[in-house]
Amino acid sequence: MKFTEQKIKGVWVIEPKVFTDTRGYFMETYKRELFEQHIGKVEFIQDNESKSTKGVLRGMHFQTPPYAQSKLVRVVRGAVLDVAVDIRLGSSTYGQHVSVELTEDNHRQFFIPRGFAHGFVVLTEQVIFQYKCDNYYSPGNEGALAWDDPDLAIDWKIPADKVILSEKDKNHPGLKGFISPFNL
Repeated sequence: MKFTEQKIKGVWVIEPKVFTDTRGYFMETYKRELFEQHIGKVEFIQDNESKSTKGVLRGMHFQTPPYAQSKLVRVVRGAVLDVAVDIRLGSSTYGQHVSVELTEDNHRQFFIPRGFAHGFVVLTEQVIFQYKCDNYYSPGNEGALAWDDPDLAIDWKIPADKVILSEKDKNHPGLKGFISPFNL
């Protein structure tokens, strides 16, 4: 596996070695020893999977302490643009983001640590998306930022009028005036 830290410290892209032959392919998607060697100790306790159609945007979500979550995400079918925004007060990269395209063909994984808002938009007709999380979901600790906040300036790679949102994701605050629950 190849581990590449991104422009924001703590955010990683992981590329597995993929072995192909006439039968298909094989790859290791997670190996604790290598993960801890590069990223550190993270105890994943829950796996999630979602299925979405083209234009669906899920984000920019986070959970507040004590239910904050680190996530290791990947695409099983299709393609997404995946985005992590640093919302850690005191961080030199506060308000900045990293985006990476995750596809069924590139097999990349994206590690998002606690203290980041996370979201993705579906670029193909359908996507199956998997998450490994290091904490349980807590409805009372949900938080989110506006996906289209001009201060974040995220290029989602699709026109805004083609974005499909949940009712909940239509009304999140922008970064200005946001009081982050995360401190460095």
